[in-house]
Amino acid sequence: MALRHAVLAALLDGEYSGYQLAKAFDAGVANFWHALPQQLYAELTKLEADGLVAGRQVIQETRPNKRLFHVTEEGLAELERFAATTAKPSFIRDDLLVKVQAVDQIEAGPVIGQLAERARTAAAKVEILEQLAARLRGGRDEADFLAHGTRLGPYLTCLRGLAFERETRDWCERSADVLRARYDGEQRA
Repeated sequence: MALRHAVLAALLDGEYSGYQLAKAFDAGVANFWHALPQQLYAELTKLEADGLVAGRQVIQETRPNKRLFHVTEEGLAELERFAATTAKPSFIRDDLLVKVQAVDQIEAGPVIGQLAERARTAAAKVEILEQLAARLRGGRDEADFLAHGTRLGPYLTCLRGLAFERETRDWCERSADVLRARYDGEQRA
């Protein structure tokens, strides 16, 4: 997948400025695709040049003017083509896992600290994603929303992000506990 497809998918909810897209990305898309704001601005420029999004200038009196972007018919067709291609299996590539792999031969303290920090980060993301899921449901319980709600895609990706962050939190906490019990205060070369 290219960033372009993630941007096109994010723009399906409506017309966004680059700033609004970055905020929407941070809130909903970041659980499965990371991009910096400057990458998003550059991608919007490319998508517009390719005819996959269209932008329009909005004149603002008390603020700088802004451009709002929306997906074109060509952009929807690109998403259709993308959706029809076989998805590549995902894999984990994480430097913290390399550190845990080596922990029997290195000082465990820094690794334990990094596991605890990753667990805290994941716990914070769980809270954010739980709030997002509730907002997407709009007051409905999950069963009713899944049966009758609109925009199931963002909700389902939110559920995947929640599962990932909960599992990350739990694994990091357990691993840190195991390493503390085994290596607490022990010095190794």
